[in-house]
Amino acid sequence: MESASINDDGRARPSAPMSMPSIAFRRISSLFSWSCCSSSPKKSEDGYVEFGQNDYGREGGGSRTLGTFAGVFSPVALSMFSALLFLRVGYIVGNAGIIVTFVQFSIAYLILVFTVTSICAISTNGAVEGGGAYFMISRTLGPEFGGSIGTLFFLANVVSSALYIVGCAEGLVENFGPNGYLVIGGLPIPDSPWWRFTYCSILNLINLVVCLFGAGMFAKISVIIFIIVCLSLSSVMASFFLVSPMEIPIPYANALIQNSTHRVNASYTGLSWDTLSQNFYQGYTADYTSGGQITDFAIVFGVLFSGVTGIMAGANMSGELKDPGKSIPWGTMTAVLFTLISYLMVSFLSAAACSRLLLTNNFMYMMPINIFPAFITIGVLTATFSASLSNLIGSSRVLEALAKDNIYGRILKGITAGVHNGNPVAAVITSWALIQLMLFYDSLNEIAQINSVLFLLSYFATNLACLGLELTSAPNFRPSFKYFSWTTALMGLLGTVIMMFVINALYAVSSIVLCFLLVVLLHLFSPSSQTAGWGSLTQALIFHQVRKTTRFADFMLHLQVNESVLLLWLFEIKNSFYPCVMVRKYLLLLDSRKDHVKFWRPQVLLMVRNPRSCTPLVQFVNDMKKSGLYVLGHVIVEKEFAEHEVDPTIQLNTTWLSLIDHLKVKAFIELTVAWSVREGLNHLGHLAGLGAMKPNTIVLGFRDDHEPIDFFQTIGSDYMTDKFDRDGKAFEFEGNQMDANEYVSCISDVLRMKKNVVLARNFQTYSKAQISVNRLIGNNSKESAITFLYLDPPPGNDDASQLYLGALSELTSNLRPTLLVHGIRAVTSTTL
Repeated sequence: MESASINDDGRARPSAPMSMPSIAFRRISSLFSWSCCSSSPKKSEDGYVEFGQNDYGREGGGSRTLGTFAGVFSPVALSMFSALLFLRVGYIVGNAGIIVTFVQFSIAYLILVFTVTSICAISTNGAVEGGGAYFMISRTLGPEFGGSIGTLFFLANVVSSALYIVGCAEGLVENFGPNGYLVIGGLPIPDSPWWRFTYCSILNLINLVVCLFGAGMFAKISVIIFIIVCLSLSSVMASFFLVSPMEIPIPYANALIQNSTHRVNASYTGLSWDTLSQNFYQGYTADYTSGGQITDFAIVFGVLFSGVTGIMAGANMSGELKDPGKSIPWGTMTAVLFTLISYLMVSFLSAAACSRLLLTNNFMYMMPINIFPAFITIGVLTATFSASLSNLIGSSRVLEALAKDNIYGRILKGITAGVHNGNPVAAVITSWALIQLMLFYDSLNEIAQINSVLFLLSYFATNLACLGLELTSAPNFRPSFKYFSWTTALMGLLGTVIMMFVINALYAVSSIVLCFLLVVLLHLFSPSSQTAGWGSLTQALIFHQVRKTTRFADFMLHLQVNESVLLLWLFEIKNSFYPCVMVRKYLLLLDSRKDHVKFWRPQVLLMVRNPRSCTPLVQFVNDMKKSGLYVLGHVIVEKEFAEHEVDPTIQLNTTWLSLIDHLKVKAFIELTVAWSVREGLNHLGHLAGLGAMKPNTIVLGFRDDHEPIDFFQTIGSDYMTDKFDRDGKAFEFEGNQMDANEYVSCISDVLRMKKNVVLARNFQTYSKAQISVNRLIGNNSKESAITFLYLDPPPGNDDASQLYLGALSELTSNLRPTLLVHGIRAVTSTTL
């Protein structure tokens, strides 16, 4: 398609070499002392700018340094492995059996994949800045809901980091302490609650140092740890093939079957069909780490799912990624696939080589059967340490985004000031301090479930945001990730809600209540709730409902009386279901003050002089409206309205409605009587539409002296019909009702109304069949179906109107169907 874009200086920049009409147009334009496109609007306050600046980048700039592997793949894979890979696979397989284990992993990863598709859709729809999940949600659902989810997501990362630090410290003590698995007799590492707190504090301090060095250091550490974890994982898989059968003692910590007088052992058989068959089916038993609690499907599934909820680890680093739109989808998807394959392989090999007694009573069974036992210890320590590090840096980025958005006003004012070389130092230190406080809490494991629920709540909000954008057919939502659809968003949304209640129903209800409480508080007290110009998805949803119910009400008016009575009886179970009541309800909720460029829709008023000659244009605009408002306007020029016994528009309205039925377009009709076309255009431009649903774009046919074509009578025309000629000929051709001055004045009037104006020419040659041919020949032809050109505003004096029209005529001469467009503000946004 031939097109023209606009340079910063306002001049049109065609994609093809300058043609003779364009050169002539520029020369003629110079006579009036205005350049061809000099009045192209500059970026104004109407444009969409994030955080009051053109670039969201942090002070110091140059902070985007991470690629896909180091910035997304490694953090996501490590977060999804955490301690589950080395410490809980036996617990899952031993209790659920290999068949149910595979089913559980399939369900868990299916939910995760649906959510990942939503993450990928948002990240490929616009420029993703710092803040990860919070940024994505807030830019779609608004500052109140985004701020609420962002706050809970920040706290979830803080608690999660503390949990993994405690897990890492426990790994140190249990492997190198007095009763260590790895070192018999233990190293000089004392064990007591305060000593464990000291170890946790040291690990937290190391995390702080790494994060203070910035994202680059984090990426390097993550890659190194990922390599170590992969080596440990490889040693585990190799050991199942290389190590001979043996008896493995049950740890002393298992008080359920172990005692001081008799040491109980369990069998490692090596790869065996008999062992695999014994582990086929479920056999839920007591959990020796939780005081003998009897497990079931929900408990085991909750443990499994809570260990693989790290899919946002890469998105949290969005502010440091070189190309988040590419890195987040590829890195997250490949990490999810890699971890799934790893889990399934380890689960299968464990079920085929270890007895159920061993799997359910010794969660460290991988260490004694490993060719190098230290690899398991290294794997556990590095996996938990990297997960805590990822949560710390993720929480700091979310906190920084909350501060920059002024969600909590002065409370977080110091966070934005403490940025050094693109690294949010103040946010990192604040997150570190909160994690340190969490380490004082003795029973962190008790809040592990609510921590998982909070992560799931953020995934729910991400799916909800994508589902809302997709269902409203928002023009700005066009993700390049082709595997996303409203069904994947809905499945992800339902899956995350179900999992929240499977893990813990009480915590799920509590977190939802807390979320909505924060929404109310932020709506009442947050400065950003009034100042944030991010657009309202609620307004887009209301507009979508208004359009649907209005079309249904219009459909009811077209029915015969008996059909109408029947349908009204079916739909009017309650008054609220009556279409007119619904239209009024939604129209009152629409607020034009909340219009935003992200949800801009072409709400078109097409001025039709005679539909016989402009049916192709009527059809084309119908195809271009993209779920927006479409109004066909017609002016009846009448000098003496009082001489008519009946308003002429009443008589013509039925004919025009029949025209809509014949053309099969989704449009409304607006007819008016005026002394001139210009006056009628002003009537329709100001009064067409209802409430906030008013046209923002007016399309005018081009004024020339060409003989009009009657498409209703043209043989072979797609619009051929005789229904408008049966009872007297409708839509009679008349002479030209406007001179050049009045036509140009109409263009000026539209611009004064602050509406976009479009001039359409040569649409008598427009054919959808030719568009299909154009699609087939593709790049092999330079023929364009439609040409878009910039429309320079009319000159200020009437004497130049004829020259202005002459310049436009020469510019568009012998072109295919052409639209000359002049917009009044930017309607594009590179941000979410």
